[in-house]
Amino acid sequence: MTLKKIIFLFSLVLNGYISHSQDVKISGTIKDTSSFANVKNSVVALLTPKDSILQSFTRVNANGSFTLNKVKPGNYIMLITHPLFADYVEDIAINAASTELPLIALTPKSKLLEAVILKSGSPIRIKGDTTVYTADSFKVSANANVEELLKKLPGIQVDKNGEIKAMGEKVEKVLVDGEEFFGDDPGMAVKNLRADAVKEVQVFKKKSDQAEFTGIDDGQEKQTINLKLKEDKKKGYFGKIDVAGGPLKNKDPRFNSNMMFSSFKGKRKISAFLLNGNTGQDGLSWQDREKFASDDINMMMMDDGGGMSFWGGGGQGDDEPYVSTQNGFITNVNAGLQYNNKFANNKHTLNFSPKFNSQVYDNNKSNYSRTDLGDSALIENSATKTHVNRYNFMNKGSYDMKLDSAGNSSLKVTVGANIYHTESSEMVNSNTIGETGTKKNSSASDRSTNSDKQAYTVTAFFRHKFKKNRRTISVNTDFYTLNSNADNYLDREYEAFYNGVSLGLQDINQFTNSDKSTKRFSTRMVYTEPMSKKTALEFAHEININNGTNIQKTYSFDPSSGKYETIVDSLSNDFKQTIVENKPSVKFSYNGKKITYSFGSGVGFTSFNLNDRTLDKNYNRHYTNFFPSANFNYKFKSNNNFRFNYNGRTTQPSINQLQPLRNNNNQFNQYVGNPDLKPSFNHNFGLGVNSYNFLKDSWKYLGLWGSVTQNSITNDRQINPQTGYTITKPVNTNGNWSVGVYTGIGLKLKKADIRLNLSPNMNYSKYADIINSQVSFSKTFSGGLGLDLQKSKENKYEFSLGNNYSMSSNTNSQRNTKNKFSSYTLDFNGTIYYKREWSIQSDYNFYYRGKVTESGGALNNNMWNAKLQRTLKNKEFTIYLQVRDILNQNIGFDRNFNGNNYYEERNDRLKRYFMIGFRWDFKNKGPKPKEEPASNNIIALPK
Repeated sequence: MTLKKIIFLFSLVLNGYISHSQDVKISGTIKDTSSFANVKNSVVALLTPKDSILQSFTRVNANGSFTLNKVKPGNYIMLITHPLFADYVEDIAINAASTELPLIALTPKSKLLEAVILKSGSPIRIKGDTTVYTADSFKVSANANVEELLKKLPGIQVDKNGEIKAMGEKVEKVLVDGEEFFGDDPGMAVKNLRADAVKEVQVFKKKSDQAEFTGIDDGQEKQTINLKLKEDKKKGYFGKIDVAGGPLKNKDPRFNSNMMFSSFKGKRKISAFLLNGNTGQDGLSWQDREKFASDDINMMMMDDGGGMSFWGGGGQGDDEPYVSTQNGFITNVNAGLQYNNKFANNKHTLNFSPKFNSQVYDNNKSNYSRTDLGDSALIENSATKTHVNRYNFMNKGSYDMKLDSAGNSSLKVTVGANIYHTESSEMVNSNTIGETGTKKNSSASDRSTNSDKQAYTVTAFFRHKFKKNRRTISVNTDFYTLNSNADNYLDREYEAFYNGVSLGLQDINQFTNSDKSTKRFSTRMVYTEPMSKKTALEFAHEININNGTNIQKTYSFDPSSGKYETIVDSLSNDFKQTIVENKPSVKFSYNGKKITYSFGSGVGFTSFNLNDRTLDKNYNRHYTNFFPSANFNYKFKSNNNFRFNYNGRTTQPSINQLQPLRNNNNQFNQYVGNPDLKPSFNHNFGLGVNSYNFLKDSWKYLGLWGSVTQNSITNDRQINPQTGYTITKPVNTNGNWSVGVYTGIGLKLKKADIRLNLSPNMNYSKYADIINSQVSFSKTFSGGLGLDLQKSKENKYEFSLGNNYSMSSNTNSQRNTKNKFSSYTLDFNGTIYYKREWSIQSDYNFYYRGKVTESGGALNNNMWNAKLQRTLKNKEFTIYLQVRDILNQNIGFDRNFNGNNYYEERNDRLKRYFMIGFRWDFKNKGPKPKEEPASNNIIALPK
């Protein structure tokens, strides 16, 4: 006899013996929501809210009615189950009198795709590996955007910079109805779509197009949020116009404007936006900032497949200054258009998204660094003034078409373009001293850059399914071309000291022109063959061909002619590269009802040739790369999921590590190559568990990750303690690894009506650091604990309180010292509504940075913002007064330990200002949603 039956019999016997004059009777009727037929044989159970212990149960009779006798008065959870219907859960209170419940309606599972839907007390469900939030269950203010909605969802965090994390992992994509919205920019969707237009928020790991087609996991996943819109919101238009400014009499007034428009008609979606401002609050998302600050391609770096390019991430290879939009002063214009449509009975899909961005950036930065040399140390202080003026035009489009009526064959063509222009200047003053204050070196430089870059790509992805289930073939072909041209002017003075005595002042005045180009062609064919109903094999072969050139000419200034005309041979080069790679692979997969897993490996055979046409030298390398991978997923309950993944990766030395490009960016820090470098191999693994308890309205997740690197490439720095001259050379080391754990727990405190979220995390790493040929290991432990509380009452108030404590400890085997520092942040956000038209918002952030020996003390600051607003005409118009940084304490400060090095950085930040603004939130009424056939006496489940 099962435990469940024993509990049921025990409950019946217990109920037969226990009798009291206050026991009451509960009765009710259950019907089907779709046909209103009686639902007989359903099980009706009463559970205690505290521990979910069964108190009473019965079955529904043939006419759909039920009766529970001899029930003690009190609070219960009523659970109704039936094999063909979604479970129904309701909190009920039983008084001293007999209770006749209103008509209860159950929803067939066939209409819910086997997802468990609960009443408003439980607004979350887990369907497979997807967590689904019912948007209307989380109340937000009128005209709120999706970002405000996400902040209220358990397991999702949105920081002050707009970065989104779901279940502890950074969100890389936000989709709207399964389609990209302004490319891969999460911020555009969450900041510019209305929360009341969203039906569901779905969180899941999005697989690659290849894995989604074949059903075989390739390990390429991105944490993704999909916003499923309400049907009635897909017919019509909505948008907003938000403008603000002030103070007008100031010589440098603040201003901000945000305009957004979306129109939906059937399958067609059109959206457009225009953002402009100089406050840093204009809606440019965190990921767009990152993309605009880098070009996503590493200079002459070899990727997993051995591919290389002569490109500089962030323009660094062209000596462009780095731009951090969290610091400094920036004036930004950002505009874009999104178009998506489906034709021919959804067989053809068109999507394109052009975007334009312009930035003017100014910043003053100071740096402090300390490098320990065993029994001594070098201390460097520098000050940098940066100005950047640039624009960027991007366009991405795709056309996906089904080639036959059955949809077994399809072709997706994607094209993209990126045009980028930058003008910049940077002035740097630095000096290095010893621990006792003895001068080592100093320098002053003035650099200006003018660069243009263009990148174009075309991808064609063909897919075909055969008559035999899961037998497929696909071909993915990609062509990519990139060109860059830059002019750099450098005027630099530097001076070295020996025992505090100057060795003479040196001067450099040079002009450098660099012209780089790369072309890449790749194609990958994949064939899958089913072995049984649950197992399959995947065979793949990939070919990559990469050609590139890098021509750099440097000229010194001739005072007599006033021109840059004397070529500097030692700083000029002409490189040409050719890389050819063949990469076969095989993978096995199992796809069961609860368990899915796959494992396999690829091997890359690469031939590399680099021709130094300046020195008339050829560098040839032939090598083999390995790519093992394994993935495992176990769904042990409908609302509990476990996953594990592993991948191994061979990383070849970059060209710069083997034979660096010649430059004189910093005479005191020179980089030399190492042709004897071996490739490194990285082992990476991760596992995660997430679950949701429907009855208790609580959730939790746990993630563990780790990385071990063999033959890791580490920089060996030869530092002259007398002058501070540093020569850096890459070498291979072992013993490098890191591991981390992140967790999250959330629950609803029902009596206090407060939602509580707890998120602890820990990380530990061990990495080699080499100074003057002495190998030491730096061990870093960091941990943190986050606690968030949320409470709200519709049209009355909204409050959230966040606490986060973190600490970091760093030790180095070369010195018996331990560097420790801690930080603590307190965040409060609150909104109070008055008579529905008025509201006052305030957010306060307290940031404590603990004392570090090198910094000389702790550093604290308070950031307080407030906003008073009034809505007009049914909340369509809003007038507001906004004050940011009321206490005038906004600072840009960062610090970091890295092996034998400690760094501090301070940047300009925009401080106290106020603005008066006006916002118009507009939308058409659209068609009225269809009303469901239900009476006032029916307890209906949400859809």
